[in-house]
This record gives sequence, structure tokens and C-alpha cells, in this order.
Amino acid sequence: MATDRKRLVACPQCKELSEYSTENKYRPFCSERCKLIDLGQWASENYRIPEQTKPEDLDSELADH
Repeated sequence: MATDRKRLVACPQCKELSEYSTENKYRPFCSERCKLIDLGQWASENYRIPEQTKPEDLDSELADH
């Protein structure tokens, strides 16, 4: 006997629990509002993927000063 268990996840924006299923068109967000807030954060470059500094970059930066 299979039971349908709802999978709840925390919204990345507001941390409210919401169902992670195809019925939630904003998943993993809880609402359109949270989805748009997150999109705005990316668009305004508030989220960034850090770049690894290479030793040779440090050497050339120190030589410029």
C-alpha cells in the first residue's frame, strides 16, 4: 500500500514550509512574491559566485603597488 507523502521544503527566501510538487508552480519558493524577490537579488548582483584568487594574480597586484 503506497502512501502519498507530501514533501515540504523551506522557501529559500522566507523560510516558510511549502510543498515541493508539480502542483506548486513557484517551487522551491512558497509564492510568486518570494520567487520575484530572489530574481531581483540576482538581477541587482546581490548574489555572487566567488572567484578563486590565483597566486599569480596576487603577485601581479603586489607588483603594481
